[in-house]
Amino acid sequence: MASDGHICERRRAAERRLRVISGHLHQRDQDGHVAVSAQECKAEAPGDNPAKAATAAMPKRQEIMKWNGWGYGDSRFLFNKKGQAEFTGKYRLSGLIIPSLKDWMENTFGANLQHKAPATDCHNDVVKIVELACQHNVCLIPYGGTSVSSALECPPEETRSIVSLDTSQMNRILWIDEKNLTVHVEAGIIGQELESQLNESGYCTGHEPDSMEFSSLGGWVATRASGMKKNIYGNIEDLVVHIKMVTPRGVIEKSCQGPRMSTGPDIHHFIMGSETLGVVTEVTMKIRPVPEYQKYGSIVFPNFQQGVACLREVAKQRCAPASIRLMDNEQFQFLKPQVSSIFTSFLDGLKKFYITKFKGFDPHHLCVATLLFEGDREKVLQHEKQVYDIAAKFGLAAGEDNGQRGYMLTFVIAYLRVLDLCRNVKERIVRECKERGVQFPPLSTCVTQTYDAGACVYFYFAFNYRGLGDPIHVYEQVEHAAREEILANGGSLSHHHGGKLRKEWMKEAVSSVGLGMIKSVKEYVDPHNIFGNRNLL
Repeated sequence: MASDGHICERRRAAERRLRVISGHLHQRDQDGHVAVSAQECKAEAPGDNPAKAATAAMPKRQEIMKWNGWGYGDSRFLFNKKGQAEFTGKYRLSGLIIPSLKDWMENTFGANLQHKAPATDCHNDVVKIVELACQHNVCLIPYGGTSVSSALECPPEETRSIVSLDTSQMNRILWIDEKNLTVHVEAGIIGQELESQLNESGYCTGHEPDSMEFSSLGGWVATRASGMKKNIYGNIEDLVVHIKMVTPRGVIEKSCQGPRMSTGPDIHHFIMGSETLGVVTEVTMKIRPVPEYQKYGSIVFPNFQQGVACLREVAKQRCAPASIRLMDNEQFQFLKPQVSSIFTSFLDGLKKFYITKFKGFDPHHLCVATLLFEGDREKVLQHEKQVYDIAAKFGLAAGEDNGQRGYMLTFVIAYLRVLDLCRNVKERIVRECKERGVQFPPLSTCVTQTYDAGACVYFYFAFNYRGLGDPIHVYEQVEHAAREEILANGGSLSHHHGGKLRKEWMKEAVSSVGLGMIKSVKEYVDPHNIFGNRNLL
């Protein structure tokens, strides 16, 4: 039998665990004090006493437990096709069917276990689900692939039932028109699968966002996506020919599959980037034959300023390759893992090149651009020569192998302000971090896309949360300051991401009248806010 001392110790350990769990959910207690952190709990943990040490969780056990400690991560109840409960996981019950569990839980707790995420199989399924949601005033949040900008989060102020509308089963190519070079596709298909199926027929869309392995065609349309090879193939708005979308008011689509219509404002531009109006179910896109030739390249510049100047000249002469990306020195320095990998081979190749060709260059200032050319072989070689002739004024070619390796690593602003923006945003982030006690904030910049009138710039910021009482709040403050700085320096709110993160600045980005127009469309198409994810608005 356990002694009173051991019982008290276990009770105190349990109380500490509950405080830690509560700290994950609520950052401060009722008195405004910061909840106990995992580090504080560790400091209170038993030391050399074996009886106390027995209460400490082993790392291996932590890896297989659920985040809150309530059972193993793979343990759960599932309902089979007959509606019977099955248990999965590490316990002896695993694999057993428990036919009466569902009825018992419903009768005992009054819970309705019939609810689930409806997986639509076609456009007509979506129409029926949206009609039912309108009848019963249910909030719908469509799910295609994934989101990096909180677009799929359930709004905390939502009081209605929320249904996740899964479109992943709508993943078929319905037809390919080889005469007009178009393809009609269900919008739940993942980008990588779309390209793979098209390649089998000798075609491609050329639309390759960084999220291609995980994002869906419907998501591309709803967020107004951009791809790495937009210089040749265009962004999503350049590729779309026809869209079918289900809204609470009914189905929106144009009357034909024509490439252009002069019938007032383009309805497609109300849909692309909207995120809150309905479910995109089918899309017709432009396609091209798979390019016969593909070649990588790279250019090394003595500093970031020279790299930006080169990209600007390439854009001015309208000879940008399928993809051209400029990494600053900070990003270049990050790519130094201790183990052998594609990154180390990339660095080694450049290092040898510097020793032979760029002796005297400061490795702490140089930057690298990666290139991708594709198309007809003869035209690619001509295109390559044109780009390298321009590059010779600013840096030197660094080889095809380095370009291919670098390419695998992977807000809009006018060129006139690119350098000021990069410098000012970096300085603002460092300053904000210093004021809030954030130590050693790693920061880098990457120019990922070029246009005639500007460029797309990425800022990479690694947040060091150690020693902070409320790290999430501090991070939000730093991110908020960075966005303010981007807008103050003439940048846009977003180049190709949607979601909730930018709602606060929408009025400033599109003007109060513009925001009113968007709200008016929302109020007409979805008067009861059935699609209530609250993105944009």
